[in-house]
Amino acid sequence: MNTQTALTIGRIAQSAGVAIDTIRFYEREGLLPEPRRRPSGYREYDQSAVSRLRFIRRAKDLGFTLEEIRELLALSADRHGGVEGVRERAAARLQAIDERIAELQRVRDGLAELVEACPGHGAPEDCPILKALAEPNA
Repeated sequence: MNTQTALTIGRIAQSAGVAIDTIRFYEREGLLPEPRRRPSGYREYDQSAVSRLRFIRRAKDLGFTLEEIRELLALSADRHGGVEGVRERAAARLQAIDERIAELQRVRDGLAELVEACPGHGAPEDCPILKALAEPNA
């Protein structure tokens, strides 16, 4: 590796917008290849590590799990069927997000009803929110 292009772990962490511990974690998880080491033992990275870290961070921001990100990284190297596989995984993630949004909307609507029903004063045993939380089938 050319010493002009060699980057320290701190430098790639800053460039990619992640913590140093995150980089070490991704290395242990196999999402980021083990870097070369200088004779001093310090890690030495190139610019491709920054790109890979940004990919991982953005995929996490979109809700992909580490295992799904591992699959996306493998598919990104597949010149023949990779794009189809990436699309399938992204569509599956989108469906999971839509399901989660629907569930959160249901929870929100139920909580809004309880808040509306609660007068905000009186005895705790008369509070509809507390009653609903204590119900066995809630």
